[in-house]
Amino acid sequence: MESQNKSVIASWVVPGVILIIAVAIMVINFTTKSSSDATEAVSRNLIKSTQVYGENFIHELELLNKVAGPVRAIAEREGKWDDKFEKDMAEILASCTDAYKVVFCDGSGQGVDGQREEIDIGGEEYFQKVKQSDSTSYIYADVNDPDESEVKKSIVVVERVAGEGNKGYLLLYYPMDKFKSLMSKSDFDSNSFLTVVDSEGNILGSAGAVNSKLLRDGNILDAVRPDNAEAARTIKNRLDNGSRGTTPVTVQGESVMLSYVPLGENRWEMILGVSQTYVDKQVSLQWENTKDMLSYLVIAVVVFICLVVVINIVSKIRNNEKKKELEDKADTDLLTGLTNKLATERKIKEYMTKHPESQSMLFVLDVDNFKKINDTMGHAFGDEVLRSLGQQIGAIFRASDIIGRIGGDEFMIFLKGVSDKEAVRKEAKKVEHFFKNFQAGEYVKYAATASIGVAIFPQEGNDFETLYKAADQGLYKAKKRGKNQLAFYRDEWGLAEGETAEPEEDETTEQS
Repeated sequence: MESQNKSVIASWVVPGVILIIAVAIMVINFTTKSSSDATEAVSRNLIKSTQVYGENFIHELELLNKVAGPVRAIAEREGKWDDKFEKDMAEILASCTDAYKVVFCDGSGQGVDGQREEIDIGGEEYFQKVKQSDSTSYIYADVNDPDESEVKKSIVVVERVAGEGNKGYLLLYYPMDKFKSLMSKSDFDSNSFLTVVDSEGNILGSAGAVNSKLLRDGNILDAVRPDNAEAARTIKNRLDNGSRGTTPVTVQGESVMLSYVPLGENRWEMILGVSQTYVDKQVSLQWENTKDMLSYLVIAVVVFICLVVVINIVSKIRNNEKKKELEDKADTDLLTGLTNKLATERKIKEYMTKHPESQSMLFVLDVDNFKKINDTMGHAFGDEVLRSLGQQIGAIFRASDIIGRIGGDEFMIFLKGVSDKEAVRKEAKKVEHFFKNFQAGEYVKYAATASIGVAIFPQEGNDFETLYKAADQGLYKAKKRGKNQLAFYRDEWGLAEGETAEPEEDETTEQS
């Protein structure tokens, strides 16, 4: 009946456990994927918003280019420009664009502005950058404004004019203060900011929460690096590569998700900073319903798993007890009570695998003249000799050592963790001394002797087969030398300090 009950339980527990595991894996995967998808969706939205801001910013600069284009064409068709022509062109540009300043100058920087006033910008640093490049359309500059006695952060829009033997420039100045208008209708919270940076992280202009700790030092990488060195490296790599992405950072307690998109000009990058609280809220909203459903499902699965686990544990404990009992019987030599050959070899191999560097000793011993004992004293007495040997030799070693009967009158002893040569000699003497005093028989005492071979692990064999052959060679030596003694595979193990081994007469004993 008990067997039937176990069979019934197993018939539904095993499939049930498999089903639960499958459901659990699906739930975990679905939860992870849903959370990951929600995070990626928010990240994509941030990148998309950043791209829109970047496109709007570049669009404003391109409008200045488009207005300046026809004026450049007129100037190039004219070929030569007198003072009046330059003033007229500059005035036209000033009236048709939102640029706060317009300059029409020659290659030396001499020219006029939109108010028809003569101007010389030849000594300005940004004008040197204009002259050095034949392709750059936009140059960031700190522009001195004499009328307002201040320096304006500006983007200088450059149109190069080719005349007859002359080269000129139409320069339109876009104020970075106007950049702030990009976030006038922001979809993000009040802690969000927008900034344009160059490839070194220098901030060219900012909008939104301009008091953010990430913007205070004028370089966003310098602000990020002390608390987020790895994030700073990631951002720098993407600035260098002109790639887009998102990176979470925390600067002095301010947690922000940075989203960056290249502007396609001068390796500038548009960066949108949104508070991590806002990002987390958006992620949560992305999968709120999914999360509730998963919560109920997980609770149901957990309860069911607990029930199955309890039943399974109880059943497993009982099975393990029975299995251990059967394994012990299967591993035991019925005559001596020691482990049998298969179990002995298995346990020694397991120890070697787990402790490949732990010096140990393997004894292989044969009862001397055992056939004569059987022939003269009877097989029953021979069994008594083996039984007594198993009982008595098992008592002189540690419980952790491995002792087994591996043949009719052949035994194996594996001593674990024998630290040094002195300990090796001591253990060998112990075994040898045991057989000097061993007696078997309850009424008739019989002094049985044994020949013993010894090999050392791992020096004389780092696997069972090699070590056993070495110990067997030691056994061969012991028998050849007259039996009733112990012999090492290498004789030097049995020598005290300063002693040397006698040379062998027969080369067959010098096998390695």
